[in-house]
Amino acid sequence: MSGRDEDHGVDPVTTEIVRNGVIAVTEEMKTNLMRTAYNMIIYEALDFTVGLFTAKGETVSIGLGLPTFIRGMGETVRQKLAKFGTDGIAPGDILVTNDAYITGSHLNHITMTLPIFDGEVLVGFACCMAHWPDVGGTLGGMTTDIYSEGLQIPILKAYRAGVPNQDLIDIIRNNVRLPDRAMGDWRAQLTAIKTGERRFLELVRRYGRQSVLGGISRIMDLSEAAARARTRTIPDGVYEAESFMDDDGVDVGKPIPIRVKVTVEDDTMTIDLTEVSRQVRGFYNSGLTTGFSCTQVAYKCMTSPTDYPINDGSFRSLTSIVPKGRIVSAVKPAPMRWWMTFPMTIIDTVFKALAPAIPDRVAAGHHADLIIGNINGILPKERRFYLGIMGPQGGGWGAKLTEDGLSATVCLNDGDTHNGPVEQVEAKYPIIIERHALIQDSGGAGRHRGGLGIEKIVESRAPMNFGTQVDRVHCPPWGLAGGLAGFGNKVRLRRAGKEPEDFSNAKVLAAVLREGDATILCSGGGGGFGPPHERPAAHVAEDVRQGYVSIEAAARDYGVIVDPETFAVDEAATAARRAVLAAAPQRSAGA
Repeated sequence: MSGRDEDHGVDPVTTEIVRNGVIAVTEEMKTNLMRTAYNMIIYEALDFTVGLFTAKGETVSIGLGLPTFIRGMGETVRQKLAKFGTDGIAPGDILVTNDAYITGSHLNHITMTLPIFDGEVLVGFACCMAHWPDVGGTLGGMTTDIYSEGLQIPILKAYRAGVPNQDLIDIIRNNVRLPDRAMGDWRAQLTAIKTGERRFLELVRRYGRQSVLGGISRIMDLSEAAARARTRTIPDGVYEAESFMDDDGVDVGKPIPIRVKVTVEDDTMTIDLTEVSRQVRGFYNSGLTTGFSCTQVAYKCMTSPTDYPINDGSFRSLTSIVPKGRIVSAVKPAPMRWWMTFPMTIIDTVFKALAPAIPDRVAAGHHADLIIGNINGILPKERRFYLGIMGPQGGGWGAKLTEDGLSATVCLNDGDTHNGPVEQVEAKYPIIIERHALIQDSGGAGRHRGGLGIEKIVESRAPMNFGTQVDRVHCPPWGLAGGLAGFGNKVRLRRAGKEPEDFSNAKVLAAVLREGDATILCSGGGGGFGPPHERPAAHVAEDVRQGYVSIEAAARDYGVIVDPETFAVDEAATAARRAVLAAAPQRSAGA
């Protein structure tokens, strides 16, 4: 044990009141941000994260949003505290940055932090990270250094003792393409963190400072104890796995290796990312805090997935080894614009490594990409510039030991984010959603089937610029324990009514679409779990009836012969086919 299992002078009832209180605070912060934001990516897609932190910068509660900000926001708070010190901040100060090497992400994530004072005593911080669609920089093409990606804001005081830093605000307004919307989101983030301050202080003043802070310490100790207890149920050992990304968008076709090593010893786990690829020339890098986030997200999923609030106590039993200069610990001036893609495959690979030890707690590979398209141009009627994002699209998640994978579900990195409603995006941008449907057979076959991906066809109704940066085409979502891989992601363009053009590495960095052209984004399916011939024949027949699995795939992959008219199972033919499959070597998808 860690020796931290103390009651901190707080009774269990008060501890539970504090537990639910801090969760309620961060949920209200989320709600107020959504209600006041100007851009769809915040109020519809929910691409943001809010949180409460101790006076030392430890995570107290994070509102569900981007899982990989489980470390990034806490580190940002600590860096701000380190810069100014406790003597350098005062009531009414608000600290801001979008430094990608501190937050771990890209310059579009503006992070605002408000120190919370109870009288003269600093008792914590309220923090909000939100995605701004534009922070300057290039809109299309590949970036190869951070300087071309937009305005870089070092750690500064946006407000000093309640007085706005107008010089900073003017600089921001002068560097974004849609300043009114940017400033609307600026004010929305202020609303979120002030909500956090107000509600946390209400909790402190109602139950007493020592009771609330003691309750938080007690909650962290309990989270630590729960994580350690669950870690002890994992067999001691060293577990390794590897995968890869397609390429970095610069060296096209050159795979990027991902290798992880996990060591379990008693109640501790070490996740070593030393053998993950070094930082790349293209814009898929992320900062050091994302490397730590990869290990923390994976660890929490395996040890305390339902333990709330999400806090730093859950990670005291985890050691993360993340050398600088890797794709998730990149150093300046590495480009970071598409930071979110590679980390989720790293997390998937950690699950893959531990699958032999804890098959009941991991899932097969998932589609692992946002599958989004960026568009910009001039609105035909209003004659004004617009920026738009289509997605995140969602796709297939891997099956588990006891259940099928989820279909049409947003990727791991984006957690609680949503795609924009069809009616909203069609009303705001000159596009028509021609098709939005599940892809038959895209889920990997298995005793439990992988989830299905989505095909989305979007037709342009006016000239526009389009770009997408999808990966995991050539490293499809793997199956586990004999399950087959799901389909990989795919991107195509249909121009001038011709047959769609297939992009073999799914990256369209800068395309000009004319009226009537269409983008076709296909998300992959999840991997299967367990041998496909062990899936109950009745389940396969139902999948065929629902359109999830074709007649051909039912026979080929599952060994189930289904009547195309009645969907009845031919028992004799199925038994014969399954006997052949059971005797065959392990196969790949579609074999």
